[in-house]
Amino acid sequence: MPPVSISARESLMSRFRWLIVAYPRDLVGLAASTLLAFELRFDAAVPQQYQHVLGLALVVWLSTKLLAFILVGVNRGLLQYTSFYDAQRVALANTIGSILGGLIIIVLSGPTSVPRSIYILDWIISSFVLLASRFAIRTATTLKNRKPEGEGIRTLIYGAGSAGLQLLWETRQNRALLCDVVGLIDDDQGKVGLILDGKRVLGTGEELSGLAKKHAVKRVLIAIPSATGPQMMRILKLSSDAGAEYKMVPSLGELIRDKRLDGQIRNIAVEDLLGRQSVQLDQRPISERLRGQVVLVTGAAGSIGSELCRQISRFHPRSLVGFDQAETPLFQIDRELCESFPGLAFHPEIGDITDMDDLQRVMEQYRPTIVYHAAAYKHVPLMEKHVFCAVKNNILGTWQTALAAIQNGVADFVMISTDKAVRPTSMMGATKRIAELVIRGLQDQSHTKFVAVRFGNVLGSNGSVVPIFKEQIAAGGPVTVTHPEMRRYFMTIPEAAQLVLQAFSFGKGGDVFLLDMGEPVRIVDLAVNLILLSGFKPEKDIRIQFTGLRPGEKLFEELNLQNESLLSTSHAKIRRYASPSSLDRSRLKTLIRDLQRTIDDKDLAKLLAILEEYIPDYNPSRSLLKAAAAQSSSDDIDVPMIVGQQSSSMPLSPLPEAGY
Repeated sequence: MPPVSISARESLMSRFRWLIVAYPRDLVGLAASTLLAFELRFDAAVPQQYQHVLGLALVVWLSTKLLAFILVGVNRGLLQYTSFYDAQRVALANTIGSILGGLIIIVLSGPTSVPRSIYILDWIISSFVLLASRFAIRTATTLKNRKPEGEGIRTLIYGAGSAGLQLLWETRQNRALLCDVVGLIDDDQGKVGLILDGKRVLGTGEELSGLAKKHAVKRVLIAIPSATGPQMMRILKLSSDAGAEYKMVPSLGELIRDKRLDGQIRNIAVEDLLGRQSVQLDQRPISERLRGQVVLVTGAAGSIGSELCRQISRFHPRSLVGFDQAETPLFQIDRELCESFPGLAFHPEIGDITDMDDLQRVMEQYRPTIVYHAAAYKHVPLMEKHVFCAVKNNILGTWQTALAAIQNGVADFVMISTDKAVRPTSMMGATKRIAELVIRGLQDQSHTKFVAVRFGNVLGSNGSVVPIFKEQIAAGGPVTVTHPEMRRYFMTIPEAAQLVLQAFSFGKGGDVFLLDMGEPVRIVDLAVNLILLSGFKPEKDIRIQFTGLRPGEKLFEELNLQNESLLSTSHAKIRRYASPSSLDRSRLKTLIRDLQRTIDDKDLAKLLAILEEYIPDYNPSRSLLKAAAAQSSSDDIDVPMIVGQQSSSMPLSPLPEAGY
């Protein structure tokens, strides 16, 4: 027989250490419990006729309880972390061993050989000894590891719920947290005055400023993972007024991903102010639609397009093609995906959605089965100045991409739209609304399934309000807001991309989906909170300046038209328009031809007339109406300076034959 190596022997000893070390200690306690039960029953003088039964009881109970302990799995945990669950298992194993041992004793020595009270006394004493020894070890370990009071930053915990109690226990054991907790606060008046794990609930959030001064508090740890956006805004304001540093305690989901609490306590992020719960995806249908497929993402270098690439990569497509004309960001997403998903076949392709040759080249080379169309011009004020560029890219570019998809046998086509397409007042919103009509018109003329997904503003996307505000704050202000009452719907980039994938998974073709974006947020509130998050005080350190609405902007965004009803879907955060409008083949062909002519002629008045014909609720901005009127009254006006200088002539592909 070959000798056992030292490493193997150590591994074996480590595996069975609980059997070699822990059980002998318990057996001593159990033996003492049986002896004590007999001594108590007979007033410390066990009669001679019971000496034999005492020995039998010792052997039987020790054997049956040891067997029960092994079967139930007692002592496989660490005693210093004994929990209520561990105590239940110990009590269960001891009860099983006591009953089984008692039955064996009765069989071997007769039903009257041992007084009945001894059975009960032995069970009570052994249960107490086993549990008391474990909790004594846990208490001793806790006291040994506990930080001395007064060590660390003086801290208040905001929230006296389960998260707050967990945090309080962790701050006492984890020296890395550097917290000296002076107490807790909670908005529930009924908890004020309670003592939780040795610390008093000192007051409510409204008293935070006074309590911080009284106890010289330097840090507030916010332990309310379920707080809504308005609640977080209020807590943030109270903490800032108190002059204390404030941090956010993670939710249970974040702790599961990273078990080190000291590494998870973080600064409050602007996403926390939305109060949105993390998206729960039904991953099975998404995986069924994406696994093993060739997926093409247009606009793959943009905020939404790049996040779509990240999310799609999780579902193991056969290959993923990123199509964009922006070279540097496309290079960056290529590097990122190669590092994060080394087994993914990602193909970065430079190209323009308004160039049919580019589209055909890529689709013929990779033969995608799914296309996510995220390429678009999105900045409202800029598109008011370059209307023909907006039409060319957002409408005709979508048209070209959709035709290329049909001609190359793409099974599914998903277009990213916007809530600005509802009752549009901007050229960007109007072009996205027409793009929706285009793909719905093509739905009836091909086997490709076309789906559009509308959602609002995305936090942190390129050129969005949050990065602009951060730049202005870093420069010392002012932070510019167009109007005190302007409100917008917001969602995070990952949330938007995930819900797009979910909507696609149950789209049947011709659908327009709307993503649930929660409650609209006042832009001025967002600015105030970003200033607070940056450690400054609004109007004192950083000034807020109102600049007035820009051309094409609304005060409030809308989710659906008056004649549109929304239907629920299998996902709580996705709704479907009951009967979105579309175009028949003849009108679609006329629309595309007329739009191309307006681009070639730079005819703004004709363009506005076309948009108003196909979008009856379109309300052009005053600046565009003035430009169109000026163009109509004078042949000498320099229209390109008003509506964009780029030459936009492009060859258009013909409509596909019906049933293509």
